[in-house]
Amino acid sequence: MLPLPAAFAEAPPAAVKRGALFKVQDKNNTLYLFGTIHVGAPDFYPLEPTVTRALHEAGALALEIDPAGDPRAAARAVIKYGMDAPGGSAPADCRQTLAPRVSPLLQKYGIPAEAVAPMKPWMLASVLAIGEFSTLGYRPDLAVDTYLSQQAKQRLIPVVELESMESQLALFASMTPADQCRFLEDSVESIEDQEQKEEAREIANAWRTADAAAFERLAAKAATDPSYAAQFMQKVLLDGRNPHLADGIAKLLKQEKTSLAAIGVLHLVGSQSVPDLLRKKGLKVERIY
Repeated sequence: MLPLPAAFAEAPPAAVKRGALFKVQDKNNTLYLFGTIHVGAPDFYPLEPTVTRALHEAGALALEIDPAGDPRAAARAVIKYGMDAPGGSAPADCRQTLAPRVSPLLQKYGIPAEAVAPMKPWMLASVLAIGEFSTLGYRPDLAVDTYLSQQAKQRLIPVVELESMESQLALFASMTPADQCRFLEDSVESIEDQEQKEEAREIANAWRTADAAAFERLAAKAATDPSYAAQFMQKVLLDGRNPHLADGIAKLLKQEKTSLAAIGVLHLVGSQSVPDLLRKKGLKVERIY
């Protein structure tokens, strides 16, 4: 695996539009709102000049969480919300039942079975999803959030966290054990049916080409998917978090003359998107692409 700087050296020289970009303004200040994905590939970089300039001129960069934040706090959150306590009462029955279907996936992704054995079902599902992205060549270590955080720190630009690892993982852990099993089973079924791979490919391709219409189609599809995992994703992980993200972005806009906020691109589309919530606050929101 290439280190991040070496991986960027593979990138093409011409920067193109990626993801989605909005300009948010009040009477005095301007914030650029950039839609990211939490994995990456060498040819994602460099980002196009509008985003690069917005970062260079920003008084602060806001991310959902800073990938370069305190690793001890992240580890504590993973243990607290993602792992079964030794001797705990969390049922392992669905993991045992699904083991014949999960084992070949772990082998496919090169993940040791013992590494996931203590994981709660929701976290195992998340690991499988990352593994599926990896089969398409997308890597967490090249995530757009990581790139932006590194660029900001090189320029001594403060990085503001809109959320925390603890708050994000707590949402998953709020599922009942039975619902976590439904979440895992839906995820395994989606991988087996090639649905997750196709969705991962669609999201990555839409981000790679800044395809606004494709993002809207993905949002509409997700909103009508009846599976438990899809509904949890839509109602809890997107719609449920968007008001807090919008509040944090509006606060940053007031504090800084110029700033950049970068959050998952799916928060920027759909019927209850962050841009729509910012408009409802009386802010001027312009879609650049």
